[in-house]
Amino acid sequence: MAFCNNAAVHGSGDVWFSDSSRHYGIDRWKADMVEDTASGRLLVRRADGRVEVVLEGLRFANGVALSADDSYVAVAESAGRTVVRRWLAGPDEGVVDHLVTDLPGYPDNIARGSDGLIWVTIASPTDPVVERLMTGPMVLRRLAWRLPGPLQPKPKRTVRVMAFDDTGATVHDRTLDATGYHMVTGVREHDGRVWLGSLQESAVAVFDL
Repeated sequence: MAFCNNAAVHGSGDVWFSDSSRHYGIDRWKADMVEDTASGRLLVRRADGRVEVVLEGLRFANGVALSADDSYVAVAESAGRTVVRRWLAGPDEGVVDHLVTDLPGYPDNIARGSDGLIWVTIASPTDPVVERLMTGPMVLRRLAWRLPGPLQPKPKRTVRVMAFDDTGATVHDRTLDATGYHMVTGVREHDGRVWLGSLQESAVAVFDL
């Protein structure tokens, strides 16, 4: 696994986790996004130690969360701007669908809060340049991430998190001041407080609902 990240533990003891890319590690996350390799995976480590690949072909799989009743596992697709869902129990067991599609930016890690909602970070709003690159010729995509840092597409300086219920309805959508903190890549809600992590910042941020 080149880019394993984020885990959620099922009541059975199974550990669900995502692997963002088969081609690049965290140091080249932009390369995988721009090339849109669709090599991300959803995996599970069973309680007996077996590891299984459950879903492949995900567009930068980036974090997992389990529903409050463990009936489904959700995995964020950063490049796809979706949250994919695989049902683990009930009449739809084994079915793969979407909890959310067409997010307003690129999700980077998700988590279930104490409120039972699936919380999603929006690390950066949708970038028209990146969207065009992802559908352009591969030679152009590879050239883009090899450009000097100042010339490469950059995440916009924002702080935004969203929360969804089990139907995919938006319950919370918070945009905060990004002057002193930005690029939120981790979120945890607990008893009405929302804790944020960042790939760029050397601190944890928090706000109250």
